Amino acid sequence: MSLTETNDARNECRANDEHELEMLPQWAFEIIRPGLRTISSALWRMKFRGTENIPRAGGLVIAANHQTYIDPFWLSIPVKRPIRYLAWSEAFKWPVAGKMMGFLGAWPLQIERGDPTAIRRSLEWLRSGGAIVIFPEGARGNPDGTMLRFKTGAARIALEADVPILPVTIQGAHRVWSKSHRTPRFADVKISYHKPYKLTLQNGEDTRQAARRETNRLAEIISSAL
Repeated sequence: MSLTETNDARNECRANDEHELEMLPQWAFEIIRPGLRTISSALWRMKFRGTENIPRAGGLVIAANHQTYIDPFWLSIPVKRPIRYLAWSEAFKWPVAGKMMGFLGAWPLQIERGDPTAIRRSLEWLRSGGAIVIFPEGARGNPDGTMLRFKTGAARIALEADVPILPVTIQGAHRVWSKSHRTPRFADVKISYHKPYKLTLQNGEDTRQAARRETNRLAEIISSAL
């Protein structure tokens, strides 16, 4: 490793440590949760379906389509357990949203290239029984609510950590704050939590092949409730 790469790695670790320190404690989330649910119900007539499918314990990858910047907040309302989020690293530079993601417990992810630091931390968290949220599209979907092609990261992490994946469909949020909207609007939003399932390697498959097949399966499940 070159001196430049070493310095970059150290800087990334320091940035991660800063996000770690900024995270709100779990009891604070529990205090905030009822108010967030009330506000979301009042402004966007938020409805949650299939919340009984959310595992209360054990390693878990939560994978959802991505329609607005508010998705992580909405998605987390009925998930009553500590959660981590993988979020675009550049977003942490935004004055308000970056701080909020740190408070939520998000970890920066370099989407444009491989990010071994984020992957390693995610695997450690999952193997210790934690839950992590990933948006496989890597960015907000199309303005009409249709999804972008899923990246394989969520499936690969679930396979490597040997934990189930919980598909989540966010419906109607594109009318609230899509790429074509500069500010949020009012619209009905529904979030559906599908049954979690374990990903498997089939005979003759390597991890990359299995991840692509399972990613297609994940996309089909999530799109079925759009």
